[in-house]
Amino acid sequence: MGLDYSIVMENMPTQVPMVGTLNIEYLELNADHALLRMPDQPEYHNHIGGIHAGAMFTLAETASGAIVLAEFGDKFDRVVPLAVQATIRYLKVAMGPLTAEATMNATVDEVLADLESGTRPEFTVDVAIRDESGTQTGAMTIIWTLKRLKK
Repeated sequence: MGLDYSIVMENMPTQVPMVGTLNIEYLELNADHALLRMPDQPEYHNHIGGIHAGAMFTLAETASGAIVLAEFGDKFDRVVPLAVQATIRYLKVAMGPLTAEATMNATVDEVLADLESGTRPEFTVDVAIRDESGTQTGAMTIIWTLKRLKK
């Protein structure tokens, strides 16, 4: 475990202003997944009354970042996490409050082994975006890396 999960959950809405702007809530965070919720807010609707694609993207990216921060935050004295690439699929019109559930596709030990071997690790985080009924409205895959800080 990188950082205390409860500290990440409490501090992200103020540490990352966009999280606070969208009123994103941290419901669960552990080594297996991050589950975040964004309430329905008319100011973030699109032209057909659904949740704007940009708000959905931000919710999903924030969920992926939460798990990366929680798992590698204790290494930030020597690395910085960076999103390398993100692919999102909008599957259905998203209406109402949404959740985003992120899972890492590599173990912390695997990523750190790559880092210790001298390579710059890349790993993916998958995110499922769902409405209140549990219907999946979007899916995102983000490739992350840990970049060594220059001394």
